[in-house]
Amino acid sequence: MTTDRDVTKTYSRKHTIQKLERLVESLKEGKAFTIQIAGERLRIPATTGFSIEHDVADGEHELEFQFRWRDKD
Repeated sequence: MTTDRDVTKTYSRKHTIQKLERLVESLKEGKAFTIQIAGERLRIPATTGFSIEHDVADGEHELEFQFRWRDKD
């Protein structure tokens, strides 16, 4: 059973590039992507939904790349 969770992890530029390159390769190959964030290993299915969100508040911009999927029952 998974509990609610909202975690933000900040990476160095080098590590961000490495993670994005792995993600791109997974997308190109139509394979699932696995990443560990704050001690939890996540497997993002190849068929997951993808969106980009842009928020602006008080002159500060936020851009989020989001993947959404459901746990298997």
